[in-house]
Amino acid sequence: MESEQLFHRGYYRNSYNSITSASSDEELLDGAGVIMDFQTSEDDNLLDGDASIGTHYTMTNGGSINSSTHLLDLLDEPIPGVGTYDDFHTIDWVREKCKDRERHRRINSKKKESAWEMTKSLYDAWSGWLVVTLTGLASGALAGLIDIAADWMTDLKEGICLSALWFNHEQCCWGSNETTFEERDKCPQWKTWAELIIGQAEGPGSYIMNYIMYIFWALSFAFLAVCLVKVFAPYACGSGIPEIKTILSGFIIRGYLGKWTLMIKTITLVLAVASGLSLGKEGPLVHVACCCGNIFSYLFPKYSTNEAKKREVLSAASAAGVSVAFGAPIGGVLFSLEEVSYYFPLKTLWRSFFAALVAAFVLRSINPFGNSRLVLFYVEYHTPWYLFELLPFILLGVFGGLWGAFFIRANIAWCRRRKSTKFGKYPVLEVIIVAAITAVIAFPNPYTRLNTSELIKELFTDCGPLESSSLCDYRNDMNASKIVDDIPDRPAGTGVYSAIWQLCLALIFKIIMTVFTFGIKVPSGLFIPSMAIGAIAGRIVGIAVEQLAYYHHDWFIFKEWCEVGADCITPGLYAMVGAAACLGGVTRMTVSLVVIVFELTGGLEYIVPLMAAVMTSKWVGDAFGREGIYEAHIRLNGYPFLDAKEEFTHTTLAADVMRPRRSDPPLAVLTQDNMTVEDIENLINETSYNGFPVIMSKESQRLVGFALRRDLTIAIESARKKQEGIVGSSRVCFAQHTPSLPAESPRPLKLRSILDMSPFTVTDHTPMEIVVDIFRKLGLRQCLVTHNGRLLGIITKKDILRHMAQTANQDPASIMFN
Repeated sequence: MESEQLFHRGYYRNSYNSITSASSDEELLDGAGVIMDFQTSEDDNLLDGDASIGTHYTMTNGGSINSSTHLLDLLDEPIPGVGTYDDFHTIDWVREKCKDRERHRRINSKKKESAWEMTKSLYDAWSGWLVVTLTGLASGALAGLIDIAADWMTDLKEGICLSALWFNHEQCCWGSNETTFEERDKCPQWKTWAELIIGQAEGPGSYIMNYIMYIFWALSFAFLAVCLVKVFAPYACGSGIPEIKTILSGFIIRGYLGKWTLMIKTITLVLAVASGLSLGKEGPLVHVACCCGNIFSYLFPKYSTNEAKKREVLSAASAAGVSVAFGAPIGGVLFSLEEVSYYFPLKTLWRSFFAALVAAFVLRSINPFGNSRLVLFYVEYHTPWYLFELLPFILLGVFGGLWGAFFIRANIAWCRRRKSTKFGKYPVLEVIIVAAITAVIAFPNPYTRLNTSELIKELFTDCGPLESSSLCDYRNDMNASKIVDDIPDRPAGTGVYSAIWQLCLALIFKIIMTVFTFGIKVPSGLFIPSMAIGAIAGRIVGIAVEQLAYYHHDWFIFKEWCEVGADCITPGLYAMVGAAACLGGVTRMTVSLVVIVFELTGGLEYIVPLMAAVMTSKWVGDAFGREGIYEAHIRLNGYPFLDAKEEFTHTTLAADVMRPRRSDPPLAVLTQDNMTVEDIENLINETSYNGFPVIMSKESQRLVGFALRRDLTIAIESARKKQEGIVGSSRVCFAQHTPSLPAESPRPLKLRSILDMSPFTVTDHTPMEIVVDIFRKLGLRQCLVTHNGRLLGIITKKDILRHMAQTANQDPASIMFN
C-alpha cells in the first residue's frame, strides 16, 4: 500500500545527502539539481486560511544536512489515505522518489529468494517499456481513427458517396472510370447535396442549396461537440497542452486524463474539425495520448501508486501524441523535452523515443490518408535554395513573430473578457455563433472552405505538370517539347492572380477567426491554424519572388544563379518556411519545431532556411513578450507554475517575502513535548493552515521539524480508535524520548513518525533570487526562514508567485488559481 511505503522508516531517515544518492532505476537528483517544478494551489494555505480539514496535504523533505534521525514509535498500522493527493494539489516529488527507491531496494533484496520474486523483479523492470508500448499503440490507433473520421465528416458537409456511404470524396472517386484530368474530383458516385435535394448540379439554386447544407452541417457538428463536452467531460475542451504542462510539473487535476475525457475528446475532436472551425487536431492529440498513458499506467503498480513515476509515462505519451499528429517521431521527443516536460531523465528520453516510434508505426500501418504517409501534407522539393532567399525567409520570420505576439495578446484579452463577463456563462451559444460566422464567411472562398490540412497541403505542394490548382495556372511556354519534373519559372496567369486575392482574404479571415476560436469549449488545437496562416503568407511571398525573378532575371541579385528558363524559386518552400515561422511565433518553440517541419517535408537541405525563420520569429516575438501561448494560458488560468524560462532579477531578501508580516498575527506553531491532544485539535479547528512548524519551546523558538495538518488529523483520529488511554489531556510528544510525566497522567501520544525532520530552511538574509532558484530546481512547496537557528517565518510557492507578480506590476490576486 502507498501508506505503507510512505511510512517506511527509510523515507524518514533521508537526509539531503541520501536524497541525492538515489539508487533506483531513475535518479532523482544529481549534484547540480534536476530542474523540477512542484505546483500546488494550496501551498499558501499554510498561512492563508482557505483550507479545509478534510483536504489532503503532502509532506516535503528539504535540505537540512544535519538531519539523519531514525524514527521511532511508528504507528502500528499504515494509515489509510496517506500517500495520495486531492484535486488541485501538488505532488511531493521528494517523497514519491523516496517511495520509489524504497520499492526498488525491496524488490532487489528479494529477487534472489525465489523464482517468483525474480519474475516479479523482471516484470517491474520491464513495466516501463510495456506501458509506453501500450500508450504508443493506443495513440497511433486513435489518431488513425480520428483522421479517417474527420476526413469523412468534413466531406459530408458538401455531399455523400452513394455507392459506399463510409467513403469520403476522394475515396469515392478512386474506382471511377468516368473522371477526367481537369475534373478529377467529379464522378457519378459522389453527389452534392444540391444534386440529391433539388436535382441540380450547377446554377444559383444549386449553389444556394449547397451553401445552406454546408452551414447546417457545420452548426450541427459544432453544437453536438460542445454539448458532449459540457454534459460529459468539461475537461475535453481546448488544446490541453497548458494543463498537461502544469500536470507534468507536479499539479493534480483529477479527471483531466481520465477515460471519460479520453472518449469525449476523441469524439468531439472529430466533430470540431469537421465543423470547419479555425482549429486543428494536432494539439488535442497530445492530450489524447496523455490520457492513454495515464489510463495504462494504472495497470502497473510501479506507476499507479507513484505520481512522480506516472509523469515519466505522461512525458513519453506527449511525444507519441506529436509523433502521430505530424508524423514526426523525433520531433515528438524533442517537443516533449523542450515544450511540455519539466522533469526529463535519460530513461524517459529513451522511452519517449520508443513510444513515438510505436505510435508512428501503428499510424503508418493504418494509412489513414491513403498516401503511405503519416500526414496529409507531406511534400518533397527538388530545387535547392539560394543565399539571396534568406532575405524573404527572414522577412517571413518577422511576420511570424509579429503574428505570434498579436495573437497571444488578442486571444488572452478575449479569453480574459470571456471569464469576466456574462458571455462566458453561455459556452454553447458562443460556439454556435463562432461556427455560424465561420461557415457563412468560409463557404464562398474555396481556400477557406477547404479543410485546413488540405489547404496546407495545397499551399506546400510545388506546381508540377499534373497539378490542376488555380495556384498553378501559369502561362506555359509553347516551345516546351517535353514534360519534365522541374518546370521552369513562368509568368503567372489569371488563375494565379485571382488565387492570390482569395488567399489574401483567407489570410485576414484566418487571423481574425483563430483569435476568437482558440479557447472556446470544444477541442481546439493551434498548430494547424497557425501553420495555415504562415503557409498562406509564405505562398504569396513565394509567388511574388518567383515573378520578380522571372521578369527581372538580369538584376544582380538574380543574375548569378537564376538563368532564363531555369526553375529558381519554389513557392511551396516559402509556404513551408512561413508555416514554421508563424507556429514558432505563437508557441516560441525552436529546435523541436524545425525538426517537426523537416520530418514533414523529408528534406534536410532546407534546415537552414527553417532555422533562420524560426529564430527570427522567436526573437521578434520575444521583443513583445517572452511568454508563448501556452504559458500565457497557464498564467490566465492561475495555475501555480514557476516557469524555468522566467528570470528573477530583483534584489529582495527572504525576510521581505516571508510571512507572517509585521501586521500579521504570529506564526501558528507546535511545541515538541508540552502540548496536549486537545491543544492541537483546538489549533486545527481555529486555523486553516495546512502545516505547522514544530519548535522546541515558545521561549527558544528553535526549529525541530514540520508537521502537516492532514497528517496530524489522521494520526490523532487513528490513535483515538486504536490505542487505549488516548484522551484530550494526553500529552503529544514529537521528541525522540518521551519526557517524564506524573504517574496519574494519561498515556502520551507519540507523533514523531509524522514529523518531517528535515524541512528546507533559509536565513532571513538569503536573496530571493536564490530562493526562487531553489524552489524551481528542488521542487519545494514551502521553506522555513530562520535567524541564528530561531524560526522567523515561512515562504510558500504562492508567496513567490505573488511576489513575482507584484514586481511585474501585476495584481497578485488576479493570477492565482481559483
